[in-house]
Amino acid sequence: MLTDLRVRDLGVIEDLTLRLGPVMTALTGETGAGKTLVVEALSLLLGGRGTAELVRAGASEALVEARFELPDGAELLLIRSVPAEGRSRAWVDGRMAPLSALTESGGELVDLHGQHEQQSLLSVAAQRRALDAFAGADTAPLTEARRRQRELETSLAALGGDPTERARQVDVLRHQAAEISAAALVDLDEEAGLEAEEERLADLTALRQAAAAAVSAMEGNGEALDATALGGLGAAVAALGGHAPLAGWEGRLRAVLAELADVASDLRHVVETWEDDPDRLAEVQARRRLLADLRRKYGPSLADVARFGVEARRRLEQLERSEASVAELEAALGEARAAVEREAARLRAVRRRAAPLLTNDAGARLRDLAMPGARFEIEVEDGGAGDGVRFLLGANVGEAVQPLAKVASGGELARAMLALRLVTSGGPGTLVFDEVDAGVGGEAALALARALQEVAGARQVLVVTHLAQVAAFADHQVAVRKRTRGGRTVTEATALSREERVVELSRMLSGHPDSPTARAHAEELLALGSRPERSATAGRRVD
Repeated sequence: MLTDLRVRDLGVIEDLTLRLGPVMTALTGETGAGKTLVVEALSLLLGGRGTAELVRAGASEALVEARFELPDGAELLLIRSVPAEGRSRAWVDGRMAPLSALTESGGELVDLHGQHEQQSLLSVAAQRRALDAFAGADTAPLTEARRRQRELETSLAALGGDPTERARQVDVLRHQAAEISAAALVDLDEEAGLEAEEERLADLTALRQAAAAAVSAMEGNGEALDATALGGLGAAVAALGGHAPLAGWEGRLRAVLAELADVASDLRHVVETWEDDPDRLAEVQARRRLLADLRRKYGPSLADVARFGVEARRRLEQLERSEASVAELEAALGEARAAVEREAARLRAVRRRAAPLLTNDAGARLRDLAMPGARFEIEVEDGGAGDGVRFLLGANVGEAVQPLAKVASGGELARAMLALRLVTSGGPGTLVFDEVDAGVGGEAALALARALQEVAGARQVLVVTHLAQVAAFADHQVAVRKRTRGGRTVTEATALSREERVVELSRMLSGHPDSPTARAHAEELLALGSRPERSATAGRRVD
């Protein structure tokens, strides 16, 4: 239930606060006073389009705040800001949120009936729910059957899906596992060693020449011993020998001499033993290509390739062991699909039987609401559960029926929604009607007032009206008036006492609030409206 609404700097509204009670509240006032802006404010709270043109001249932003009391007693606060420049902002319970959050939260609480998009009964899903509620249709068995089918399909997919798909997976996994196993990945750092070996094998001649030049520099090539690096170091060691104060340097030179001799020996081994080996080079190159190909297929590193191989073997073993489980799952899935078809056919039959009953009831209500030539129809799609439910309306004689969302007249659409609310249950707890009285008068106006009052027996109703008959049947009445303050036009809203309602209803009836005749008529309407014969919202069970 909407308990509080505050609107600031929206059109002619400077700062307006409404405190609303349950049942039915009428908003009345002269044309242009700002009544429809209240509905526009609610539209913004439900995620409706907000433009800078809505912002009051001279203000930086328009702001709408609403407090709702939820069925469990909790409260929900929605806020929408429309700036003169920039993008709209929204808050849900004090936290910033996307506009979609307003649509989601507010759409479950409020329905706007008139020239507004925020009407739950315009969606196929809501129309289907309304038909089901009217018929007393039990959708739980179909929901459970569909859940069971999805569960089994998921389990079967985890085992490889249908037989053809499983066979394909087995072949692929067997090939992958064999390919990785054949590579014998023992050393996961093998590629670094292979790269170094390939570089050595590819340029052996140059490497031997470099090693020979180094050996020649250290050992000489026919020169006198003292002219070589080793000879020079040996002479230096001999020169320092026997001098205790120089023993440290002597030891260091001996270590260098020993290391140099080892290097010379190793390099001499390279010169004498390294020979061209084209077969080994080809083998190393082929191994590197194989490992690169495995990494390309199964992972960026050899460790990833090895892990892929382990998983492929595990999955292959699982598929090869799963034939018994697959047979059981396929049998259960067949039964589940049959159950879905059976429950879908049952529910489709219920919906198709209920559709003409709801059509007749809604059509009768439309005739009471000043739409005698209206044609209301319900389409239930063939096949499946008949989930494709569409409500269609032809508002006048000779007009083709069309989906409710395409009905051009706000008043006709609002009355169609009212008729549906009278004969169906469920939906948001707060209903807002704008333009519902367009083109209505006389006895039809009283029928409209009684219909709104009847709906308000189960929901909170807020109606913007120019009809005294409708306003008189409301439990509460709020007058919206324009005032001039500080050279600017502002809108004010005032909750009316009974005596003030008589004055306002007299104005609505005759334009002369002091007219004795109009006041007598207003008193009569209030008395009539205070003795309603309320009835619960109708519904039928169709088995």
